[in-house]
This record gives sequence, structure tokens and C-alpha cells, in this order.
Amino acid sequence: MLITRIELRNWRNFAHIDAKLRETVYLIGPNASGKSNFLDALRFLRDVANPRGGGLLAAIADRQGMSKLRSLMARSKPEVEIYVELSDDVDDATPLWKYRLAFTAETSGHRRNLITKESVWHREQGELLNRPDKYDKKDKELLTQTALENIHANSSFREIAKFFSATTYMHLVPQLLRYPELSSVTAIDADPFGQRFLERMAKFKDSTRDNYLKKMEEALNLAVPQLKDLKFIRDEIGRPHLEAKYKHWRPGGARQREDQFSDGTLRLIGLIWCLLEGHSPLLLEEPELSLNDAIVERIPVLIDKLQRKRMQQVFMTTHSYSLLGNPGIDGRNVLVLEPSAEGTQVRGISKDEAILLRSGLSIAEVLLPKTRPESAEKITLS
Repeated sequence: MLITRIELRNWRNFAHIDAKLRETVYLIGPNASGKSNFLDALRFLRDVANPRGGGLLAAIADRQGMSKLRSLMARSKPEVEIYVELSDDVDDATPLWKYRLAFTAETSGHRRNLITKESVWHREQGELLNRPDKYDKKDKELLTQTALENIHANSSFREIAKFFSATTYMHLVPQLLRYPELSSVTAIDADPFGQRFLERMAKFKDSTRDNYLKKMEEALNLAVPQLKDLKFIRDEIGRPHLEAKYKHWRPGGARQREDQFSDGTLRLIGLIWCLLEGHSPLLLEEPELSLNDAIVERIPVLIDKLQRKRMQQVFMTTHSYSLLGNPGIDGRNVLVLEPSAEGTQVRGISKDEAILLRSGLSIAEVLLPKTRPESAEKITLS
């Protein structure tokens, strides 16, 4: 299943945006334009839908409350609203599912965060949920919890609850993977920075994990040709490790564990594993970090190859000229974020830009120059 459309109102720095989405979504724009905030709307739905994550109230609290979530442009309509459409194919004329969630904070009394709108629609079954309903009106406390997070209320649309809750956000920090004991303990299913990445791998069956590692090694050989025989092992006290043979060290090769792998190798391992393990949306922030340009420019090819087999939707933010210079990127997959006095706007490519792309120019050549602040050319080093 894929998210084919997203509409946000009063979400962080977006007063109102409405965007069509495809299998891969490249988010580009200046620094502080809202690329991470865009991804966070999908993370928010994940956190709300996760029955172990505390639901709506915890998701709002984790983001420091409504005052941090609500757009500064919100005036006459203070509700924050997220609307998504889902389908099995991005070209479906009618979506399979529609889900809408709007909420706000009381201005007096208990000052609770309350749902103002929650609805679910299915292509064949029609409207399955429309809140507030008569029960909500009798007991306002019910509006502090979504039906999406409630297993007693979401039985007719649990498919989308599971879909949202399985969303993966990965921004692996190599130092945390190497030395997890240096930071606070996190849950395996809420570990975007890779602190418990090896424990996550350990949860898989041996046969599945070995199959993934074999495919991972094949992909890694394009970037690290000297790396061979990638294995998952446990040390003498049972802690999980990755181990590989580096052929260039000695004639027979020398084995190394993950704490000796380069930052780039570890980030590639995290990226490839996430592409192999999931079917729900994968959210990536600047996957080009720590990688040389020759590898970065092949990331779109790698994603496309693995994605076709698993129907996984990938969202990524990037500033990389090398990544966006890949000629195989479909211009329809690109969203451009443009800050303005009325909040950041989100658009696809224009007709003129499409003509330039058809003439042989790359996304990097056509669009990246437009994401640079005008003042950047005036900056000089003294």
C-alpha cells in the first residue's frame, strides 16, 4: 500500500499544503524550509497508530505540545489537520482509503488536546468512521483518543492502523551503533538513530536474516568491493555483532566487527536493511551523509531495484547534487519546498522545468539552484 496524497493544515511551518505522492518522494528545499517537518507528519501518524506508543496525547507531548505543533500562521482555524489517501497503485483514479485527523487544544478549563475531526472512508465500504459522534458528544473525554489507536474501535480499518504504525524512520548515527552503551536505552521499534540496530536484526529468523545479509553484501560490494563474507554473530556473552572479511588487509583477509566499519559502510548497512525488511513507508533524512559521490549517485538505483520487489514507499530529504544528478529520477517524484511569508509551500515540477528535464538536464541541474538562498552567493570568508 502507498500514500498517494497528503494534505496538511496548520502543521508546524505549513499553513496548508496538498501534495500528490508517488513510490519514491524526493523532498528538496533550502535549510529550515520544513523537509523534516513534512516527514514528521508521517511519523506522527505512526506514533498515534502504535498501540504501545501512547496514542494521540503521547504523540503531541513528544513534540512538546500543541504550541510547537500548530503553525504560527494558524489564526481563524486553530485545528491541526492531517489528511492522507492510500492506494495499491499511485495511478488509481480513486483511492482505496481516506483518513483524516484534526485536533486542537482547549483554551480554558482542563486545556485538553481534543479531536475535532476523525474520519475513515473505504472505496468499497464507504464511510466507516465520522467523529465526533453521539458518544463523543456525551463524553468529551473520548475525544482525547483516536479510533486509529484503539483496537476496539479500529477493527473495520485496522489495516491502515497497522500500515501507519509500521512506518520506519531511519537516520543511523554510526557512533550509536558502535557504542550503544554511551546513550540512554531506547525501544527497538522506536530507534531511528541505530542504537539498537543489531538487536533489531537479531529478532529475525536465522534463515531470513542470512538471506538479507547475502543481498546486503551484494549491494555493499558496489561501494565497498573489499568487504566479503558479511555475517551476524554473537560474542561470548551473547551480544549481537556484524562481522566481515576485508580482503585488502592481508592475503587471506582480516575479519572486522561493526565498531571498525567506516561511517559510510554502517549508514549503507542501515539503509539497505530497512529497504529489505519493510513494506510500509521508509523515511530517510539525507541518506548521502558519510558516503562518497560515486556511491551517492547510485542510491536512487539501489532504492528502485529493491523497492520494485517489496512495494515499499520511500520518502527522503536531500541536498545532494550527486544523488539528484542521477538521470533515472522521475521528475514526478520530486517535491520542492519553498518558504514564504504565509508558510512553506510545496509543489511538484513546473511545465518549464519538465521541458528542461526532457531535454536531458538532471533534477540537480534544474531544481537545486532554486533551493539556494539568494544571500548564499554574497557570503565570503574573511
